[in-house]
Amino acid sequence: MTDVTDLGVAALRDGIRTKAFSAREVADAFIVKVSKAKALNAFIVETPDHAIAAAKAADDAVAAGETLKPLAGVPIGMKDLFCTKGVQTTAASHILEGFVPPYESTVSHHLWEAGAGMLGKLNLDQFAMGSSNETSHFGNVISPWKRGGGDNAPLAPGGSSGGSSTAVSARLCPAATGTDTGGSIRQPAAFTGIAGIKPTYGRCSRWGVVAFASSLDQAGPMAHDVKDCAIMLEAMAGFDPKDATSLNLPVPKWEEGLNPDMRGKKIGIPREYRVDNMPAEIDALWQQGIDWMKDAGAEIVEVSLPHTKYALPAYYIIAPAEASSNLARYDGVRYGLRELPDGANLQEMYAVTRDHGFGDEVKRRILIGTYVLSAGFYDAYYTQAQKVRTLIARDFDRAWLECDYLLTPTAPSAAFALGEKADDPLAMYLNDVFTVPSSLAGLPAMSVPGGLDKNGLPLGLQIIGKPLDEQGVLNAGMAIEQRAGFTARPESWW
Repeated sequence: MTDVTDLGVAALRDGIRTKAFSAREVADAFIVKVSKAKALNAFIVETPDHAIAAAKAADDAVAAGETLKPLAGVPIGMKDLFCTKGVQTTAASHILEGFVPPYESTVSHHLWEAGAGMLGKLNLDQFAMGSSNETSHFGNVISPWKRGGGDNAPLAPGGSSGGSSTAVSARLCPAATGTDTGGSIRQPAAFTGIAGIKPTYGRCSRWGVVAFASSLDQAGPMAHDVKDCAIMLEAMAGFDPKDATSLNLPVPKWEEGLNPDMRGKKIGIPREYRVDNMPAEIDALWQQGIDWMKDAGAEIVEVSLPHTKYALPAYYIIAPAEASSNLARYDGVRYGLRELPDGANLQEMYAVTRDHGFGDEVKRRILIGTYVLSAGFYDAYYTQAQKVRTLIARDFDRAWLECDYLLTPTAPSAAFALGEKADDPLAMYLNDVFTVPSSLAGLPAMSVPGGLDKNGLPLGLQIIGKPLDEQGVLNAGMAIEQRAGFTARPESWW
């Protein structure tokens, strides 16, 4: 019998329904696997009881002949940015260590209502700020992948959803939630050889998700393949009156609508994405993706997104500005860490609590954000960045007159070693060069594995779609997935 931990969401769901195995057998197998993978540091908190309770509910429903919920008995990982009632939620920061929410985030609530169980809370870059999962208060997440040739350097799993990408890639869970502000689902998915989709801004509720940059943050799934992402996204999405930016639209049947036939579709290749010094392997993979799309029946057209070069600078003004505002609530007064030196007044308590509670990258972004919002600089930086954002969105609108989807690389390189870029924030920020533009425009975008580099590490291809066209993005992703035939997986060393 196949090890159930090798199976994805669809196979587990269907196997439980057909009684090929019980939900409890599935839960127990993943719980054991999680408990033995401490070396990866993917989980901050393990919640076996939650997974077992969901499995029992699924098995009871099977025994009673009841109609099963969409994810009945499927155990998943939850990024520790989603508030989970009664379970510690930290955003990987010392300032929230020990915080146990009395409420459930809308996205996690949807997943539990669909029958899923939680294996635990997954590690991430602190407050989702990072591209390598090296900023967590709870230590670095280690990618399950290794470079070939006997190089044992620990590799970055991408960020900020590095715990999610590592857990799915290492088969510690069949799927996980992620959040994407500037690429934090897509880049880690590319680094670890899995699939991940950021839906249209507003598809998934942000209520109960620890905020980084509110006009950019969007939840999405990470899983083995495109079909599993579609199943997860269906369960996660939906209107939420508690989130003012939530889209009041019905949730499409994305799984039912999957169709990899690209005949009659036009795929745009943005000329501005051919950045200077792009590795030959990334360029070759991109060309391979173009050939796969042609094989699927699509027509290839070149398009222009002229303001692309301004996307990264605009993002690193807008996102820190919103972060500095959102993180002002962490003051040691109401919840989380409180540092109160003897004789300290209120202002000193604020200062010491925030100094001890926030990590270096979080402080850096708060300082940048506070600066660009300050008197005399607001118009020069923040207002200008918002104008650039509008121009970037217009570029995409014009591109849609010529094509249905855009195809680009997901990241400018394969996974790098931990520590390689930690001392150079600008080099780290450049990891998001291909993912940030679609985030600024609020568009759906997905990464699917396309192949391996010369060191045997995964490389991803990105599909960007029109607003609300998650179906088209998933379909194009499936067309690539079928032709790439990506089956590589990391060899267990943990």
